[in-house]
This record gives sequence, structure tokens and C-alpha cells, in this order.
Amino acid sequence: MAHTPTALLSPADRVRRGALRRMKAIALGALIFLAIVFAVSFALEERLPALAYVRAAAEGGMVGALADWFAVTALFRHPLGLPIPHTAIIPTRKDEIGHTLGEFIETNFLSGPVVRAKLESTSIARRLGGWLAEPAHAERVAAEASGVAAAVLTALSDADVQDVLEDLAREHLVAPEWGPPAGAWLARVTDAGAHHGAVDLAVDSIASWLEANRPSFEGLVSRRLPGWVPKLAHRFVDDTVYHEAVKFVAAVRADPRHPARTAIDDYLARLADRLQHDPAMIGRVEDAKSTVFDSPRVRELAARVWETAKSGLLVSLADPASGLRTRATAALAEIGGRLQTEPALQRRVDGWVTDAAALLVDRYRHDIASIITDTIERWDAAETTEKIELMVGRDLQYIRLNGTVVGALAGVAIFTVAHLILRL
Repeated sequence: MAHTPTALLSPADRVRRGALRRMKAIALGALIFLAIVFAVSFALEERLPALAYVRAAAEGGMVGALADWFAVTALFRHPLGLPIPHTAIIPTRKDEIGHTLGEFIETNFLSGPVVRAKLESTSIARRLGGWLAEPAHAERVAAEASGVAAAVLTALSDADVQDVLEDLAREHLVAPEWGPPAGAWLARVTDAGAHHGAVDLAVDSIASWLEANRPSFEGLVSRRLPGWVPKLAHRFVDDTVYHEAVKFVAAVRADPRHPARTAIDDYLARLADRLQHDPAMIGRVEDAKSTVFDSPRVRELAARVWETAKSGLLVSLADPASGLRTRATAALAEIGGRLQTEPALQRRVDGWVTDAAALLVDRYRHDIASIITDTIERWDAAETTEKIELMVGRDLQYIRLNGTVVGALAGVAIFTVAHLILRL
């Protein structure tokens, strides 16, 4: 079998390869040593009968060593290159092994009850809370989330986002009629008298404007008087108009039942009714709505809003000292503290996590296990065999040594028993 070049192995694999070679050398050395002992004892057995026991031990040890060498080698390759049946098990049955391993994990590990039992015995929320409560950890989570969000924003196409926003706006804002819903809302507002505050605000604003803009009334009416009217009359007319306006606004402010307020209430009630039931009014609202949304300036404004928002978010996400990152870190630390100290919240979070994990495992257990099966199927048989041998080969060489020792003990024991029986 071709070996993977050392340059392509990881440092850990290079260490394992060295250890495997040393163990192979030790196991082979034990076999050679027993072969020499067997040869010497066999040659001198007639002179020294006691060497028969040594010969039997060496003979049994060699048999055990060779048998275990064959068994270990048969896992990874054909012994001596001979295509003996049921050898080179790993390279020839790689896909079957992967399928069996995936099935084993799916059956014994990826099970809803198993996952639920494990998670229920683990205080997930409390541990997570303790970890998040550390400022450094909260900051790290905020930084990672910011990086992901920035990557998503950068990957988004501005044109695609604008198209999506436009489609959503047309579906949920433009397509539905505005008149009837607006009329129904206005009717509820007027029935509850909730508009009175807005009327008060408008009246107060008008009063403040009148107080601060008296010069604006100069010539407002007098410039329309005939030329023969004296200048004194002009000023009198302007002052009268101003004072009447101030008095009217003051009267409206002071009297909750002023006729002007009643007129406003009646107008809003009629407008609410027309918005709901007058086809002409509903059509006018729809035409105005279409004119606004179809305006190129509105589209340009929407594009600028998105670009501005995106740029602002990217800058805030990239700056650890930004308000967004700071608030996110503080929020995460606060959540961590609550998860540590609030048993009710801990139970809810633990229940959510456990239920979600059990559901995902039950639903996708086969897909998860297929990752193992599909991955092993894609592996090269030779490389897979060498990887597995590097992982467990050193331990398997101990089997060869154990077989050598056990074979030697069995050989001398069998010889001893047989010798005693024959002497009886």
C-alpha cells in the first residue's frame, strides 16, 4: 500500500507513524528472537533434554505471533500481498463500515429520549448565564454577532433589497385601500374625543404665532382698500383684524364647546364617513396614494434611506465603542445575569432548548448520521486505511506481543501436559 508522504501528514500523525513503526519493530524483534531460540533449542535438544520445554515455548510463541500478525495485517491489507478471502477488511469494506457506523450513531446517540435525558440533567441556562455575565464573554458574543451582521449586510445587493422593499410596500401599503381603514380609524378617534388634544395643540400654536408675528398683519387687509381711504383707517383696519384674530383664538382656547371646535368635530365626522362610504373620496385618496408612491423622487428617497441606514449600521457594527455595540454588550451581560439568578427564566430556557434539540434530532437524525456515511464513502480507501492504522495500529501491535507471550505459555503448557501424560 502506498504511504502518504510525511510532508502531507499532520504533526500528530507524524508522531503516531513513528510510534507505530517502533511497535512493529518490537513485535517483529520478538518473533525473530523466538525463531532463534527455537532453532538453538531444537539443535541442542538431544544433548540437553530440558531444552525441549524451551523449544515448545518458542514454537508456541512463534505460532501466536504469526497468527496475530496475520489477524492484525488482515484488517488493513492482504498479508504478503496474497488475495486471501476476508483480508484487507477496511479498504474493501470501507463503505459498509461507514454505513454501519452511521447507523450505530443514529440508533444509540441521535435519539430524542437520549438527547432529552442528557439536556434535562444539564443546567444549560445557568451555565450560559454565568458565561454571558462575564463582560469579556458578552463583548465577544456581541463582536461575533456584529461580524456576522456586517457580512450579511455587505453581501446584500442594494438593488435586490430595494426591489424587495418596493414589493413589500406595494403588497402591504399600496395595494390595500387606504380610505375605509383611515375613515374607520378617524371615526374611532372622533368618537373617543382623542382628537381634542390635537385641536388644542393647533390652537396653542396659532396663538403663539399670532403673538410673535403681529407685523405680518400690516397691510394684510388695508392694501386691498380703495386708495382714497385715509392711511389712519388702513392702520385701524389692520389692527382690528389682528385683535379679532387674537380674540377668536383666545375664545377657542378658553371654551371647550366653542362653535369652531364643534365645526371641527362635525367636519372630522363627515370626513370619516366619506372616507368609508363615498366612492369619489375613496378614489381621490387612492389617486393621491398612487401619485406619491409612483413618484421617482419617492423611490430615490427610499434608496437613499436604505443606503444611509446600511452605511450607518456597518460603521456602528465595526466600531467596538459605538452605541450599538455597547448596548448589545450590556444587554447580553444583563441577560446572562438574569439567567443566573432567575429560576423561572432558567426553567423556561432549559425547556425551550431541550424541546428544540429533541425535535431537531428526531426530525433530522438520519440526515445528521448520513454525514458520517457520505463522508466515509468519499474518502480514498488507501488513505482511509492508513489514517485508521495510524490511529489504532500501535495498540494493535500490542496484540501481536500479547499473542507471542500467550502462545509461548500455551506451547510450554501443552508440551508439559502431553509429556506428563505420555510418561504415565
